[in-house]
Amino acid sequence: QVQLVESGGGLVQAGGSLRLSCAASGRTFSSYAMGWFRQAPGKEREFVAAISSSGSKSYYADSLKDRFTISRDNAKNTVYLQMNSLKPEDTAVYYCAASSLGITTGQYDYWGQGTQVTVSS
Repeated sequence: QVQLVESGGGLVQAGGSLRLSCAASGRTFSSYAMGWFRQAPGKEREFVAAISSSGSKSYYADSLKDRFTISRDNAKNTVYLQMNSLKPEDTAVYYCAASSLGITTGQYDYWGQGTQVTVSS
């Protein structure tokens, strides 16, 4: 069982930055690929970024790769999402998720409760 807790969301002006964190419980964090997703009001959840269990590989939604960076610290059981040049359309609840199947399967076993990011114009 893995429990995920996101933090770092908040209200930011357009053009600003935020860094989201996702802290995982358990001693097996380093065996999970991790992903970030987001869901805006009235929209379906969408993929943002993912990182392999070792941190050596990552990939992004095409529209976000120039502004967002995913990273992880396995010693701290934490995955991060650095978001720069934020836009109002980035407003959403951001979720982290853990996958035992790897970075490319798109299948995630555990989800956090989400953290709200609001970007004002």
